[in-house]
Amino acid sequence: MVPAKRGHLKPVGQWNSEEVIAKGRHITVILNGTTIVDADITEAIEKGTIDGNAHPGLANERGHIGFLGHGSQVLFKNIQIKKL
Repeated sequence: MVPAKRGHLKPVGQWNSEEVIAKGRHITVILNGTTIVDADITEAIEKGTIDGNAHPGLANERGHIGFLGHGSQVLFKNIQIKKL
């Protein structure tokens, strides 16, 4: 939806730590202690996303959380979800 800063992943085989904070349309993503996304998605909702594809749930205020990868095996541990 919005670009993330690159270069903050740990090497393959090491665990990364990620925190996602969604307050309304303001999204913050902290990866291994570095903020890689700090954005309001209103512009993506109104003008379209950077990939130009339709994202039907983008404007939803509530919904599901999806844990996704990009085709490779991805493992998750110690997941916590807090209501703000």
